[in-house]
Amino acid sequence: MRRGNMRRAVLSLCVMCGGVVCAGPAAELTVTGDWQVKVEAKGITATLAIAPAEIVRVEAEAMPRLPLYAPKAAQYARGAKLNGVRAQECTVRHALDPESLKVMNAAGTVTYTRGRDYEAEISWGCVGRLEGGAIGADTPVRIAYTYGTMRLDAVVLTTDRRIVLRRGDTHVSLPELPPLAAGERRLASIWITPRLAHLTPANLFPVLETAYPEPPKPVPGVAERLLPKTMATLKAGGRLRVLAWGDSVTDAGYLPEPTKTRWQEQFVRRLRAAYPAATIELVTEAWGGRNTGSYFNEPPGSPHNYQEKVLDARPDLVVSEFVNDAGLDTAGVERHYGRIRDDLRKIGAEWIILTPHYVRPDWMGLTEERHCDDDPRAYVKALRVFAADNNLALADASLRWGRLWRQGIPYSTLLMNNINHPNPFGMSLFADALMAVFP
Repeated sequence: MRRGNMRRAVLSLCVMCGGVVCAGPAAELTVTGDWQVKVEAKGITATLAIAPAEIVRVEAEAMPRLPLYAPKAAQYARGAKLNGVRAQECTVRHALDPESLKVMNAAGTVTYTRGRDYEAEISWGCVGRLEGGAIGADTPVRIAYTYGTMRLDAVVLTTDRRIVLRRGDTHVSLPELPPLAAGERRLASIWITPRLAHLTPANLFPVLETAYPEPPKPVPGVAERLLPKTMATLKAGGRLRVLAWGDSVTDAGYLPEPTKTRWQEQFVRRLRAAYPAATIELVTEAWGGRNTGSYFNEPPGSPHNYQEKVLDARPDLVVSEFVNDAGLDTAGVERHYGRIRDDLRKIGAEWIILTPHYVRPDWMGLTEERHCDDDPRAYVKALRVFAADNNLALADASLRWGRLWRQGIPYSTLLMNNINHPNPFGMSLFADALMAVFP
């Protein structure tokens, strides 16, 4: 424990009782030492010792060549990515120990100098050579470094009324909670982040909800008012052509079995189950790294021309997902989405706007992944207003992502690239939001 600086975090815990969230506190978690937590629940008290993050040492990661360091590129793309901190096409921020990096020749007999021979984006674990340095374009190198991993531990109430700690497996970016035995209940999660110096309240995630509190089913007639043609087709057992339109989250080529795990696949699968007499066709139009403006700007004949790939697809129902539109302000939403509204009405198509998931906290202005129910992005707020003002259906997935912390889940542990690409469970939250639109 740090002398004179005991970090205390008393957190109230609510549990689900018969599908209703209880109002009273059921547990308290207090950080009582650098790696120690006191838990009180149902008259039971336990003090749990938490293991620090696992630190991994890499002695000689071989690279046949280093690219030139690109200081103007995205931080995670300024050089070669160290394998230990890689999260799909990106890297995990702050996982690399900045003092540990050592770049050598292939034999390990020469140590190169940072700032003269190479440069590194230390916070993101990327390394590139410098012009005029001792590392040539085809010079093989070996790199030594250490990095930290993540872990999700579970505070568990056992069937014999003991509070115990279940340690999760380590992973550089996608830690998973350990499984529970029959009859056990998870009281809280403890998130160990890479190179964590000591526990703080921000690492404690009490389980306040066991699931998203689904609102009552839509008032009868609401779906029929916002999506009258779609509802009539589904109820009559007709043919419905659904166009999923979006960016890399809709394309989702990074997922295992994307044609089964993408949000649109999960949504349409559930919609078919709800309306088995209908024939529902799914078409996907997606462009990674782009937004609605990118589509508008593509010329005729382009693989992603807006007129040809969206409007000429003759959809009955369009579901749009554009986390890459998050830079739009209220005026930008009115301009871009107003154009889409008018164009879809001209072709007789109906529209569900899907609000985006949560992304890297600093991109959203968040300082932690708890107490983040309200999405701070102006784009999301503007989408909600735009949909309400224009009598458009809104599937508010953002609300579900914002409450994950209440289930003991740090939302970034669902991002496969540690930035903005949801895993299959994260995709299911979109499908949940979409199905909530339908009666």
